[in-house]
Amino acid sequence: MAAASTSATSLFLPSSFKRSAPTPNSVKLRFPHLNRRFNGFRIAASFSVSNPNVRTGPDDLVAAILSKVVQTDGGVLLKKEEHKEVAKVAEELQKYCVSEPVKCPLIFGEWDVVYCSRPTSPGGGYRSAIGRLFFNTKQMIQVVEAPDIVRNKVTLSVLGFLDAEVSLKGQLKALDSEWIQVIFEAPEIKVGSWKVQYGGQSEVKLKITYVDDKIRLGLGSRGSLFVFQRI
Repeated sequence: MAAASTSATSLFLPSSFKRSAPTPNSVKLRFPHLNRRFNGFRIAASFSVSNPNVRTGPDDLVAAILSKVVQTDGGVLLKKEEHKEVAKVAEELQKYCVSEPVKCPLIFGEWDVVYCSRPTSPGGGYRSAIGRLFFNTKQMIQVVEAPDIVRNKVTLSVLGFLDAEVSLKGQLKALDSEWIQVIFEAPEIKVGSWKVQYGGQSEVKLKITYVDDKIRLGLGSRGSLFVFQRI
């Protein structure tokens, strides 16, 4: 990466510039041909360029976390160290969260559940190690409708040729400025024209740690990190 950065920089800088010894987070560039003397005083032209590998703004952090979690089967394909990297970016990103995310209208909309630090959490048994032998997850969608409706839908392929859909409808309740509670009705499974409701009610609590027009981050009551990407 260092070699590539130097090569790219040389396309925009004059060949006469000199680079001083880099610090961990910045590179100082000097331009001797811009140096001037005015009334006996020497004016040296120089400026510092931040290290491009150090991400500090929310836009860069959003791009970084998406690059790590998209197309990972909701986190299933990631290794332990990669999960840690996602957690680090999420921790930085939450510093830019609005003060009362529960009241932010950006929480509403249609979201793709692209990551969970415990990949079997969304989708339940269908996403377990055994479940994945028979059910291939195509998509996990969450729709949050104003003022207080949440709809979860998991689209599956059974044995590679039969399409199925598991859906839940729940009611959202704000617990404080960051935490929400959703009480879901019994799930419904649909295979072709056949559908049935099974099980009972379920409840989840989630802390909204970041939201914007692209992504939403959530932290479950058991510590699971969720990344939702707006559709």
